[in-house]
Amino acid sequence: MSAARPARNASTAELGRIDHVRDVASSEAALGELLRMRTDPSWTVRREVIGALGALGDVAVGPLVESLNEERDDETRIAATADALVASTGDADRGLTALMGSDNPAVLADIAQILGRRRNGSSVLALAELSRHADDNVATAAIEALGRVGGRAVVGLLIEAVESRQFFRTFSAIDVLGRSGDPRAIAPLAALLHNAYYCFEAARALGRTNQRAAAKPLARLLTSPTDASVRVAALALSELHQHYREQFGTALPMEEVLRKSTSESAARRLSQCMNGSDPAEQAAICVVLGALQFGAAVPVLLRALDGAPPVAKAAAEALKSMGTDSDIHLLEAVRHGGAAQRQALLPIFLRSTGTEVAICCLGDADPLVRRLACEALARMGSSAATPALFELLSDADFAVVQSATSAIQTLGHPETSALAQSLAQSPLPEVRRAALRIVAYLARDEALPTVIVATRDSDQRVRDVAIQGLSLFENAEAVNLLLALAKDPSAQTRATALRALGDCSSDSRVVDCLRPGLVDNDPWVRYYACQSLGKLKAEHAIESIEALMADPAGQVRVAAIEALSHFPGDVAFAALCRAAESPDPDLRRAALIGLGMAGRTESQPILVAAAASEEAATRLVALSALDRFASEDALVTFTRAVDDADENVRTAALGLLGARPGAEATRTLVGFLNDPTLRERVLHALSSPCEQRVVGLLSMLQDANDELAVHLTNALARLSQPEATAALFDAMAFPNAAARRAAATTLAAVGSRDAFSVLQRCSLQDSDPDVRRICSLLLTQ
Repeated sequence: MSAARPARNASTAELGRIDHVRDVASSEAALGELLRMRTDPSWTVRREVIGALGALGDVAVGPLVESLNEERDDETRIAATADALVASTGDADRGLTALMGSDNPAVLADIAQILGRRRNGSSVLALAELSRHADDNVATAAIEALGRVGGRAVVGLLIEAVESRQFFRTFSAIDVLGRSGDPRAIAPLAALLHNAYYCFEAARALGRTNQRAAAKPLARLLTSPTDASVRVAALALSELHQHYREQFGTALPMEEVLRKSTSESAARRLSQCMNGSDPAEQAAICVVLGALQFGAAVPVLLRALDGAPPVAKAAAEALKSMGTDSDIHLLEAVRHGGAAQRQALLPIFLRSTGTEVAICCLGDADPLVRRLACEALARMGSSAATPALFELLSDADFAVVQSATSAIQTLGHPETSALAQSLAQSPLPEVRRAALRIVAYLARDEALPTVIVATRDSDQRVRDVAIQGLSLFENAEAVNLLLALAKDPSAQTRATALRALGDCSSDSRVVDCLRPGLVDNDPWVRYYACQSLGKLKAEHAIESIEALMADPAGQVRVAAIEALSHFPGDVAFAALCRAAESPDPDLRRAALIGLGMAGRTESQPILVAAAASEEAATRLVALSALDRFASEDALVTFTRAVDDADENVRTAALGLLGARPGAEATRTLVGFLNDPTLRERVLHALSSPCEQRVVGLLSMLQDANDELAVHLTNALARLSQPEATAALFDAMAFPNAAARRAAATTLAAVGSRDAFSVLQRCSLQDSDPDVRRICSLLLTQ
């Protein structure tokens, strides 16, 4: 625990004691004073004490272990002692195992808990001994600790606890075994489904195994005469479906096992159990009905669309997965359904057979339905809907207008230009604006007169859209008009024209027109003149642009920095370097972005230093700018930022590492898998295709332990690339048995013919008995 981290919401007195802890921790007399402060009434202070004791390492281990055994009169002291041993940088495991002869069950339970939280594989033997202790509390604590330590070595011990049928031990081991993700967990958990004491917990645990073989025993519960059993099976199968898809990139192999393991009677029982179920159970039932693919379930799923949002979403996804078999029912549900049903179903419309129904939804009273209908029509390529979409340009909801405009532009109806030009004459300014955006997007020469007329519209916002639209026409008349408008008496018109000229060609007339804008009286005119000259890379304007770095208007100063970012050469680069040290944070960040765009090696030290700024926003900008550099310094900076105090910076650093090409970036990401708070995001990043991603994962897999190997092979499966699948087969020949065990499990989940051929061979010939057993088990499942 970092002693330098400031305590939040601490009182003045607490801050004083924290300072005392830090002072004491650096002295020779640290240990005694710190041990006495474990009972401080403030958790904030105790946390500092715990961190300091942990940092002392072996010096503190002996006294802490002795205290854990002998000073049992104060729960606060015991908790602080346990936390300090967990945080210890010394060999606390050895000191704790030396206490295992204690006659006090409470001490032994604490030992088990601490060893579990330290997550060292070397403690498995000690925890195995404690898991067989006569006292249930000790055994339960040890079983839970084994789950924290993880790895395949603990699976046998967990199975032993499950099969003991000693209630507390079995009950504790069920959940831990389910989370192990080991194929050996299926059989002992499935055996508990017929035991009234353990059935529900065993079902839930099977749902957490991420093994498709778990679908078969759970499927048998779907026809149970007991509603509660059907519901818990649905919940477990829904969780299994979700995690299987997240882990392997597809749930199809799991769905195939489920369909082969049950019949249409399961769909009927699930349908019967919808009534009386809570929303979570109803959503799970919808997921399972979608996986079963029985047409008889469609009416049930359609009714579920009126349920709570999670239920409606699950029902819509299930209907989508059922394909054409449910099309007629879907169309009728959208045609006659309310807003909730339409909101759930419109996003899954894929085929043009729904064009007529989607057009009907354009007139729905709910603006979200209208927007979703626009998006559905665009997705289906229903160009016949274009005239109806134009009617929405007068909609009162701006989001609907945007969706309709986007759909019109996507569909490309032959009459689009004519319809847009007609509506550009509308008496409503908002309609004229929307229509002009479409006209400009198409940029057909015959429509140019309409845009030219609109540049003189009575509404300023309409004029702005028209002027900006002129830049999209590859026509000399359009450019000439922009040049004229750049000298208009209206400052807003001049600003809009200069902005539009930045999207034109960089001929001398355009540049000559932009330069006077740099000294215009209006700051927004100067702003857009600066921006446009930068976009056009008008190098002879560099000095004039640089002068605007001292402009009284902040936005102009920032625009000057942004413009200089577009120019190569030493003059612009030197200006950016100076601005990167500006006291103005906006200027500084704009300069950092510019330095990143320039991509010059000399700017890396500036960006690396900015990545350690006190301002989180500056750190974010610096990281983004560094992404353009393929250097080790950039990689080290991203790695350091993963531990940043700001959540946004941490997220950005992980994202940048995930998108960074090269095996080293992948290996760096893998190093963060040990942090449970980051694991899900790291796995997501590792599952994103990237240059040398597979190479990096394979290189780490060669020496991975059981737990890490599972994560790495799952990441390879989720990449869904031929190269990644081939890597899984390569891993089956690695000397590392942990890699072969994990690859075997993942290949079984992939479920290809070649995968089962390899499993068959390894079940007979692999040098490791565990690999042979796992492959044999996977083949039978």
